Amino acid sequence: MIETTQATEKILAEIDTLAGEGAFSPVALMPETRVLKIGGQSIMDRGRAALFPLLEEIVLAKQKYPLLIGAGGGTRARHAYDTALDLGMPTGVLAAIGAYVPRQNARMLQMLLARHGGIFILHDDFEKLPLYFRLGCIPIMTGMPPFSYWEKPPEKGRIPMHRTDAGVFLSAEFLGCPRVWFVKDEDGLYTADPKKDAGARHLPRIGARELLAMDLHDLIVERVCVEYLCRARFVREIQIVNGLRRGDLLRALDGEAVGTIIYRDG
Repeated sequence: MIETTQATEKILAEIDTLAGEGAFSPVALMPETRVLKIGGQSIMDRGRAALFPLLEEIVLAKQKYPLLIGAGGGTRARHAYDTALDLGMPTGVLAAIGAYVPRQNARMLQMLLARHGGIFILHDDFEKLPLYFRLGCIPIMTGMPPFSYWEKPPEKGRIPMHRTDAGVFLSAEFLGCPRVWFVKDEDGLYTADPKKDAGARHLPRIGARELLAMDLHDLIVERVCVEYLCRARFVREIQIVNGLRRGDLLRALDGEAVGTIIYRDG
């Protein structure tokens, strides 16, 4: 028993040493993957006029890059949150409920891209991505991470911190991708909501820590994504693209600095 305890303590000590900053170099599993999220409210809820031209760009991009698409929830998810909040549901229940709508959107995206290799995947199918890419598929999944009832409590209120933006970001980080793309209905990040404030200033490029220090009331991506960017091992940039402007997504996937780029600044 004593020898076992000593061996365990030795292993834990070695783990603590390896866990030190810069002490190990994790493996980038599929860094060439372009991981992007199609916004629910910003794109899907707008219907055919907004979505179909964007899907045409995705089909063109698929000829160059392996694509993994995460779907957002949109207005229907917000309605579900509002109802659950009124009924006094805890954060974990909200997270579970919020997962259903982006899953519906992912299924619709899969059907629309079926003839181009679109395939709907669940979280349990994630490890099959190499096979799907080899077969020429476009895997499409809910952007919501599978925390469900085990969602961490937020600092304020009950709305889950980890929603569809966070799930897509974490997918890119797991795969070892240096950049993740969020397709929204604005030209990127502004100092305020440009739909409500005509004086809102566009921010084409900004560091994650600098952005957090600004403590903006309205962010176009979930705040937790910016927080994770500060300590991510692989993701170095978040790019926000206007999916309503024809050609912007293709340009962004090709590496052009369209929209807004939030970068790791420390």
